[in-house]
Amino acid sequence: LQTRLQAGQGYGNTLSCVLTVYRNESVAGFFKGMSFPLASIAVYSSVVFGVFSNTQRLLSHFRHGDPARAPVLADVALASIVAGFISVGIGTPVDLVKIRLQMQTQPYIEANIKPKPTVPGFPAYRGPIHCFRTVLQKEGIAGIYRGMGAMLLRDVPGYCLYFIPYTFFCSWINPDGCISPSPSSIWLAGGVAGAISWVTATPMDVVKSRLQADGVHLNKYKGTLDCILQSYRNEGLKVFFRGVTVNAVRGFPTSSAMFLGYELSLKAMKRDQNESNP
Repeated sequence: LQTRLQAGQGYGNTLSCVLTVYRNESVAGFFKGMSFPLASIAVYSSVVFGVFSNTQRLLSHFRHGDPARAPVLADVALASIVAGFISVGIGTPVDLVKIRLQMQTQPYIEANIKPKPTVPGFPAYRGPIHCFRTVLQKEGIAGIYRGMGAMLLRDVPGYCLYFIPYTFFCSWINPDGCISPSPSSIWLAGGVAGAISWVTATPMDVVKSRLQADGVHLNKYKGTLDCILQSYRNEGLKVFFRGVTVNAVRGFPTSSAMFLGYELSLKAMKRDQNESNP
């Protein structure tokens, strides 16, 4: 729904998008392009959370001489920025394949641009591997990383507004701070942080989705700035908040589960380490 609302045509609102997708593509339409993200989500999340936590420990070691010391706000912010930069290298190709598969049968409305030979309504790609290979052959590495600039502008501040609110809310909800937060504290703090992060990231998420969808049937945008200017000129400021409801609703449960899994995994590994080293 998020991609259709942000990069598609003819969807008035979220409910209209749901009904249109169901009417035209049945239930299967809601799961288009999901195989590639599902196959890579474990690696992606492990890298992001691993980079974040290890950067925090490294900063605590250099600043205070104790890697186990609770990080200050500046350390959390810097670790979030590093995690955001690293995430783009993995996430851009995955998002591009997902969006191309989701948008390949969508109609377009453009009078002055000559479309590619592929006819809208008929799939351009047979699956994620075929999509990745086709984009790589026709557009090269630059095609695989199309939208990378917009994703950097989304993820670097987005992860700051992901990890910093989590740390704050976790400390606020849990009376003992975040040294050993309860599962309910983790779940709630993670959900609120996820909703905040996705809502504030929506404008650049719209730009990224449009850039990555571009190229299935048209080559409309020259880059991030051109996409921003064209979108604003044609549809006004409201275009940058397309899909904000879907992002907010999705952000809470996914982030709750992500942080809960992360914190519980850390606890389990620390417990095993303590038991093996009495």
